[in-house]
Amino acid sequence: MRASAPLILAASVLAAPVGAAEAPAAQRPPVIDPEIQAIVGDVSAERIQRSIYVLASFKTRQTLSDPLPSGDGIGGAASWIHAEFDRISKESAGRLVVALDTFEQPPAPPRITRKVEITNIVATLPGTDPNPRVLVISGHYDSMPTSVLDSASAAPGADDDASGTAAVLELARVMSRYKFRATIIFIAVAGEEQGLHGSAHWAKAARDANMNIEAMLDNDIIGSSRAEDGTVDRSTVRLFAQGVAPTPTVDDATLAMLRAGGENDTAPRELARAVREIAGVYVPQMKVRIVYRVDRYLRGGDHLPFLALGYPAVRFTEPAEDFRRQHQNVREEKGVQYGDTPDHVDFAYTADVARVNGAALAVLARAPAPPAGVQIEAARLENDTTLRWAPNAEEDLAGYRVVWRETTSPFWEHSLDVPKDATRTTVRGVSKDNVIFGVEAVDAAGHASRAVFPSARRTL
Repeated sequence: MRASAPLILAASVLAAPVGAAEAPAAQRPPVIDPEIQAIVGDVSAERIQRSIYVLASFKTRQTLSDPLPSGDGIGGAASWIHAEFDRISKESAGRLVVALDTFEQPPAPPRITRKVEITNIVATLPGTDPNPRVLVISGHYDSMPTSVLDSASAAPGADDDASGTAAVLELARVMSRYKFRATIIFIAVAGEEQGLHGSAHWAKAARDANMNIEAMLDNDIIGSSRAEDGTVDRSTVRLFAQGVAPTPTVDDATLAMLRAGGENDTAPRELARAVREIAGVYVPQMKVRIVYRVDRYLRGGDHLPFLALGYPAVRFTEPAEDFRRQHQNVREEKGVQYGDTPDHVDFAYTADVARVNGAALAVLARAPAPPAGVQIEAARLENDTTLRWAPNAEEDLAGYRVVWRETTSPFWEHSLDVPKDATRTTVRGVSKDNVIFGVEAVDAAGHASRAVFPSARRTL
């Protein structure tokens, strides 16, 4: 828990003096939202288990397999997921809006050798904000055996990625009973194993529509707590968060961030920090292990198309993968079992990962928008730090939270709350030369946005 100075109730352009970063103020107790506690508590390992078993019961969910809704291929799986979302929608009195995003994917060798119809199943929980901010959670429901082109062999795909799809379905069930400021979109995508085609198609449509996606949580391979060597870790989930995107050229904003030492403060990494902090409050039995990497070596997930389009996106994955269970024909060789079958899934663990996702979505969807126009004044030499930002528009805004940490520290260590009518504040005795700063927006219930790294302002 980061240390904090108390909330300032009077309007001010200068924050009350605080000690240096080495002398933290008293810790601020976390603010608990009882409805978010209820969301976390309502997540059911039994329902997740049922969903995983049903998805794994289709012979294969390979993208090029049988498209018929009544068949035992990907068409049948899509039909079942669609029916589940529809059932959840009815239970929520129609608040969850379900739609199919179907498109024709042309051949894309070597993974797609003929044109194929790909269907994403999309369930939208509209927010109350008139200028909709959007949070997205996804899992991919397609699967594959050893060969990516094999559309006939059994490919139960229980962990990769019925586990992620089951978590998305479960959170749609639980969260559709509640109201949120931001819109939450639950997506089961296909075409992932063939090259992330389903997510790429939907993300591009979102960008073309100027959708304001503040966070994208990808859940891919979140079903096992057992490593290949047999060790079990039921309390850790990895969260992959990209730093500076590896593009051929760097835009001016990224270059300015790099000059200010903000390479670890990209929007995906600020999102990951927020998820970790929220999980510590609502799912304390789980450790969110943030990995400063876009993904694992030789692998990639559905968060990548969102990142490529400039959206903050992160990927959840179990702590240690057993590659005998991934992309393998179901078989036994020399006494060793291969294949991604449900008997190797830890359903209680998967439910805990879903709880982390649900808590993060709920807090961020109820929080104000991240502050815009955050700047750090860098026009003169001084040992204090002054920040400024544009005002938020939310009626229930309580104020803003300035956060900071040592440049060598991964997570926020200190914070200072300022009132809602302040758009400029000075942290005395803490030099911007020595620490990393960010600014969050906080509502009256204590929900905080992710932090925003400040750009340098060269004029007063």
